[in-house]
Amino acid sequence: MSSTKASIKGRGTADKIDGRYNTYQRELVEDGWFQEPENPPKTSVEIETPKTIITRNQSPDLPFSQSINPYRGCEHGCIYCYARPSHAYLGLSPGLDFETKLTAKPNAAKLLKQELAAKNYQCSPISLGANTDPYQPIERDYQITRQILQVLNDSRHPCHIVTKSAMIERDIDILQQMASHNLVRVHISVTTLDPALSRILEPRASSPKRRLQTIETLRAAGIEVTVLIAPVIPVLTDAELENIVKAVLEAGALDVHYILLRLPLEVSPLFESWLHTHRPDQAQHILNRIHDLRGGKNNDPRFGHRLRGEGIFADLLAQRFRNICKKLNLKTTLSPLRCDLFHSPSSQMSLF
Repeated sequence: MSSTKASIKGRGTADKIDGRYNTYQRELVEDGWFQEPENPPKTSVEIETPKTIITRNQSPDLPFSQSINPYRGCEHGCIYCYARPSHAYLGLSPGLDFETKLTAKPNAAKLLKQELAAKNYQCSPISLGANTDPYQPIERDYQITRQILQVLNDSRHPCHIVTKSAMIERDIDILQQMASHNLVRVHISVTTLDPALSRILEPRASSPKRRLQTIETLRAAGIEVTVLIAPVIPVLTDAELENIVKAVLEAGALDVHYILLRLPLEVSPLFESWLHTHRPDQAQHILNRIHDLRGGKNNDPRFGHRLRGEGIFADLLAQRFRNICKKLNLKTTLSPLRCDLFHSPSSQMSLF
């Protein structure tokens, strides 16, 4: 069991767990000396100037091969976020640093233009939000995601957007234009409908009620919206499955999928610490059920298993979800986003 600390209001964790690449690993020891708590940590942002912006993958678990991440780290502070371990590559903590020490890529749109203009570029949908949320709070100031969408819209390039932020409504003007050509699909992430639980699970993300309103707003604007129930946390949130599906369909979602909780690398001790801090009476029950789904471990990184789990409880969850969809008459009729309209940014001024 990981050590626990008093929670910090507005943050997912108070733990500053060391990254796996650190030269030294620290261990907290109670020595009897009282220490004044640190001031609540503020968010800081460093500027990053990468040489490329499109990331490519060959994972059989993912429905896309290209993605863009405008930011590293995420101020939403979701304790369960599978992207937390990526902060270790920066020499920072996947714990508190992940949600307080962020990096932004202001040259992302410029790099995207260059990469889309390459002679050997092959168009396929780009995913925004595959790692960290493209509409986390600092997007309000940096507007990197909006700049990326403008480039994609100008070149008629398709994209998927995964977010749990109502801030996406700001960009409805661009999204409507893309939607009119079947070039964009928004995937809203919903974990729970319980506002009190949401505040400690994902402290700086939009409230569940606000996300439902966002689905309604986007659909009213003619933008395709699906929902990811992500993650489904055994014992803690899985009882809400039926209510979530019903609520998002009533809000206008066109399709619904779920992803089981993943606890890779440093996320595992961070989540355990969160459980013992916020749900001490349920902690062991939740961990036992996770072990049932993950072959006796906290995590199973194998392709084909990491998103759905395995064993009797995974099978029951999948069957239950199918029954919910059948009962609510949920049938997927969405067509693939269009790639045939794409034109290189280098050719856009050829008529002038």
